[in-house]
Amino acid sequence: MYTFIMPRVPKQILPPLNISTETIGQRLARIRKTKGLTQEELAEKIGITRSVIANYEKDRLRIYDDMIVRIAMALSVATDDLLGLKETAVSPEQSPSLRLSRRLSKIDKLPPSEQKALLKTIDTYLKGVDS
Repeated sequence: MYTFIMPRVPKQILPPLNISTETIGQRLARIRKTKGLTQEELAEKIGITRSVIANYEKDRLRIYDDMIVRIAMALSVATDDLLGLKETAVSPEQSPSLRLSRRLSKIDKLPPSEQKALLKTIDTYLKGVDS
């Protein structure tokens, strides 16, 4: 004889939170890109595989509480930012692209004299574009 147990119907219906239009995966991807990290780099910082990060970002996997904390620590953001409870300080429009961030990082590692020469070249180019 089989006994089937029906799931309980909640007694109280909670109102929607209205906290964000983004999913947690979309927020994760946006914040990661804003920080200039690839999925691979973030995965290495946390100690998981790139495919897990990809699945989180595509909302194929549920991100559990301990992983939210680990991701937030790796990205140097508050868990509230990842959960959509508050907006992150930097929006994608304000931050450089990942490609530009990586180039800027390489420029920053050059000796000051080489930085100055390269920046002079960039400034000259930009003046020509603005004309």
